[in-house]
Amino acid sequence: MLHCRASHGNSQLKTLVLGLGNPILSDDGVGIKVVQEVGAALQRDDVVVNQASVGGLGLLELVAGYDKVIIVDAIQTENGVPGEVHYLSAEQFHGNVRAASTHDVTFAAALELGKRLHKDMPREVLILAVEASEVAAFGEELTPEVASVVPHVVELVMEEIGGQSEAVPRHRELRAQAS
Repeated sequence: MLHCRASHGNSQLKTLVLGLGNPILSDDGVGIKVVQEVGAALQRDDVVVNQASVGGLGLLELVAGYDKVIIVDAIQTENGVPGEVHYLSAEQFHGNVRAASTHDVTFAAALELGKRLHKDMPREVLILAVEASEVAAFGEELTPEVASVVPHVVELVMEEIGGQSEAVPRHRELRAQAS
């Protein structure tokens, strides 16, 4: 596990990069692979990099206490093209494998619950969802279409952490996705 919670001066770290997925279910592991590369590339101690295999309420404790959270996960949409990267808001993020359970809530509902419980919820949440091809077959390898975009997604995360870049706008228009 990549989790390393550290402090910067007298204040707690305020940015979390969280990879979601299951590394033994092919493309569902894309979030894990991306954050592993981000963690290896980071030369800073003001960003926490973590990975998890949870959704909904399970994410609540992981994101509490951070000002900004960047989540990387696999998604499957009705007309999605494998390897396509979607920028989503918390409200739009409900198409991942773990959040599909009828016994859990959406990520947006979990964030709202955290606020109502007076938890310190993030002010900014960005989800980079990579369109997956295969998320049910056992395997540690990503499909070629998804594997080919991992370096690009790592670059997008690094740009979000580091600030604005001319190549990729810091805040793109969030696109609603059909589930």
